Amino acid sequence: MANKPETVADPIDVAVGARIRLLRKVRGLSQQALAEAAGVTFQQIQKYERGANRVSASMLTRIARTLDVPVAEMFGESTANSGAVDEVAALLAEPGALELLKAYAVLPKGVSRSALVEFVRSLRSQPI
Repeated sequence: MANKPETVADPIDVAVGARIRLLRKVRGLSQQALAEAAGVTFQQIQKYERGANRVSASMLTRIARTLDVPVAEMFGESTANSGAVDEVAALLAEPGALELLKAYAVLPKGVSRSALVEFVRSLRSQPI
């Protein structure tokens, strides 16, 4: 029996998953809490968020209702510039990114924020 070739996730499924993850994190919900509200396991939510599994229309509706957004929001159709939204969603989907942004937002404007940005930039150029 031949091995089944690896399938690549559809970019739309990945984008929808990234939006689910972003909106879930913004709402402060765990994967478990979203899963319970949607009637699936948290592992299924993980697969949706990675784009590994496609989200059915009925499931997308349940998830959108739980996240208190229109279904169109999951496709970026509620904004005119969804390319930029996709990029921001992908960035914020990175582990720790939303927490870092929230911490940044509470810093006083000026030197503190500039220092933090410069510190993070300096880490980019450090060897791993």
